[in-house]
Amino acid sequence: MTTSQFVQLDELDARLVELLAAEPRIGVLECSRRLGVARGTVQARLDKLVDRGVVTGFGPDVSPAAIGFGVTSFVTLEISQRQGHDPVTAHLAEIPEVLEAHTITGSSDLLCRIVARSNTDLQRVIDQIVSYEGIRRASTIIALAEQIPYRVLPLVRSAVTSRP
Repeated sequence: MTTSQFVQLDELDARLVELLAAEPRIGVLECSRRLGVARGTVQARLDKLVDRGVVTGFGPDVSPAAIGFGVTSFVTLEISQRQGHDPVTAHLAEIPEVLEAHTITGSSDLLCRIVARSNTDLQRVIDQIVSYEGIRRASTIIALAEQIPYRVLPLVRSAVTSRP
């Protein structure tokens, strides 16, 4: 999505997103009651937010640490330019501990967030990642403690208050 295609959020959109983030199992009817608007308005707003890619899911947020993956790390990868990103990305997608991967600028080509059960298990995951011949080099940084968890609600609120 380019900057000219972004979705302009208003106060009702932000309140709806905040309500659904706080209580993801709430129904449209209860949302309309709490927001003080018609059920059809809530459904239309929600449909618009989903269709335009603002709201990307309603599933539960899962804590990797709570299910035994207490080590989080960030890995930068340098890849073979001849093969490109797609085969490497397909390889990474097959490794459950790779939570996300992004192409990046700078001296590396990809940045991955990965989890493991322990430091020893982290070595296993890294070995699995670099076993692919299209990956030339990996550099790993272990996260010691999460200071700010992944969040978007402050950004949603900012998008409403800082409208051009």
